[in-house]
Amino acid sequence: MNLTANRWALALGLSTLLLTACSDSNDTAPAPPPPPPPVEPDFLPIAQPEVSDPPAEGDLFLLSTTFDLADVGYEQREFFLSGEATGFSNLNELGSDGAWEIEPTGSANYRTRVVIYRPINDAEFSGTVLLEWLNVTAGFDTGPSYGSGHVEMLRQGHVWVGVSAQRVGIEGSSTPVAPLHLKAINPARYGSLEHPGDSFSYDMFSQAARALRSPGEVDMLDGLQVDYILALGESQSAGRLVTYINAVHPLYNTFDGYMVHSRGDGSSPLSQEPETEIGTPESVRIRTDLNAPVFNFQTETDVLLLGAINDRQPDTDLFRLWEVAGTAHGDYYSFIIGREDSGVDPRFMLVEEANGIPGFLNCARPVNAGPMAWTFGAALRSLDTWVREGTPPPTEELLAVNDSGTAFIKDDQGNVQGGVRTPWVDAPAAVLSGEGQDGDRLCFLFGTTVLFDAARMASLYVDQAGYEAAVAESLDRALEGGFLLPEDAERIRAVAPLQWQSQVP
Repeated sequence: MNLTANRWALALGLSTLLLTACSDSNDTAPAPPPPPPPVEPDFLPIAQPEVSDPPAEGDLFLLSTTFDLADVGYEQREFFLSGEATGFSNLNELGSDGAWEIEPTGSANYRTRVVIYRPINDAEFSGTVLLEWLNVTAGFDTGPSYGSGHVEMLRQGHVWVGVSAQRVGIEGSSTPVAPLHLKAINPARYGSLEHPGDSFSYDMFSQAARALRSPGEVDMLDGLQVDYILALGESQSAGRLVTYINAVHPLYNTFDGYMVHSRGDGSSPLSQEPETEIGTPESVRIRTDLNAPVFNFQTETDVLLLGAINDRQPDTDLFRLWEVAGTAHGDYYSFIIGREDSGVDPRFMLVEEANGIPGFLNCARPVNAGPMAWTFGAALRSLDTWVREGTPPPTEELLAVNDSGTAFIKDDQGNVQGGVRTPWVDAPAAVLSGEGQDGDRLCFLFGTTVLFDAARMASLYVDQAGYEAAVAESLDRALEGGFLLPEDAERIRAVAPLQWQSQVP
């Protein structure tokens, strides 16, 4: 694996929530829910893309994890996809309820790339492919859902695939964080890529799914049997997924499930310049007549700062919304230290103070060091279990806000009340916020961390044993609820004494 090219940047399928009756011997436990009907993809309208190897010019480029994938039993490959993609136009008004009707319109040639992380040993493959819509907010491709959830993805044996679905990842933008788009970083390798514009990105994403599930002449997974394909997208990619779910999924049933990770208010346009502009409403909910599960995972930042409070909707048999206390849209783990985490060292769970991403941006205050990665791993497990077994994820109350919906309600320590709870906020060593801050571009998305001093730690827990006991009690509640994973519990327990010792001399 090329470590130079892979540097910084940017569920528990809950054991069944069955309540066994205990009043008398005649009571019986309710039957488990039947699995959802299988999603049957209709690939005939989706063009089969041509799959080819990239030129043998340098190494593939994607800012990603920095450890050698071979150390965890994985390997990476890169392919080019090319063909003709369609755009779409609406047949009805695109309302806030997401019940949209569209049709293909127009077409354009494209050539893009996909990056694949797969188990070296075929027998280790879980059968699940996670197809991530790569994020281009920084002016180049990143995989933030992989960055946050890679420990869970890799230990489960899932295949992860990142798709360069948008033009900026290939051609760049006028205001990048760094000039790392593909044609700039390696023109010899990527110079032949061609993106006709983001109006065609939805069909390009669909064609990537088709090439994985129903290969043509070239099988990118080299014979692996795909059981399920789940679509992932974070931040602006989540906005594009919302539009995809509401508009494109009903046409093709492309995916078995969706992880909408940290969306803001509304969703991406269905079509945009240089094609005919077709915008979407300021507030958009996920349509309620889908046949595939949708998991919406939200941080504090997303709810108020990015306006997703306007898109809140009730849980259903095929929709779940988690809002996680103490988290930010971008955080210390996902964008600073977690790229080195292969899933062993507990120190990656320490709550620490750091003011930004080395070499990229400096924030005015220490960025959020909360539990987003570990609750996101539980959400991924839950979605996979939901699709496989029909067991829906646990439900939880939402983050507590005031009557006007303009501010969070906080506890005595300064952390937000409500939402998905973990030891990071119920046995806190800091105030962890996702409410924004000052500094360089994008810092407003990274939240803040304010560590408690030694006196405050002592007033809350007395000594190290008291702190460890509080962490253990909160951890047990989160494990029982399905909001953290048993595989992470050992590291959470192991980091508690390190946390105490780092703050109390």
